[in-house]
Amino acid sequence: QLQLVESGGGLVQPGGSLRLSCTASRFVLNYYVIGWFRQAPGKEREGISCISSLHDKTTYDDSVKGRFTISRGDAKNTVYLQMNSLKPEDTAVYYCAANWNPNSPLCTMGPHYHYWGQGTQVTVSS
Repeated sequence: QLQLVESGGGLVQPGGSLRLSCTASRFVLNYYVIGWFRQAPGKEREGISCISSLHDKTTYDDSVKGRFTISRGDAKNTVYLQMNSLKPEDTAVYYCAANWNPNSPLCTMGPHYHYWGQGTQVTVSS
């Protein structure tokens, strides 16, 4: 059973940066499509980025495009979300999710992922 653990959240001032990690124990994530999601208080969970398993094609929601970057780590069991130019509206619990699909050239940000982490809080405030 794949287990995902998010880390790297915290309190940051507007304009600051954070790097979130999504780490799997005893599994490599190269064969999984990975998505990052977030849920703000009182709002539905939304997909913000994903990375395919074939050729690492990335996709971003318009709300984070140009500010966030998803990437796979050299250790093969970690996927990162680099978040720059953070805004107060980025405040949310951030989740990573995974689907086994070794040869997927695309990824989507829908809610259909099978494996989910427990989330990490990101608060952007002065």
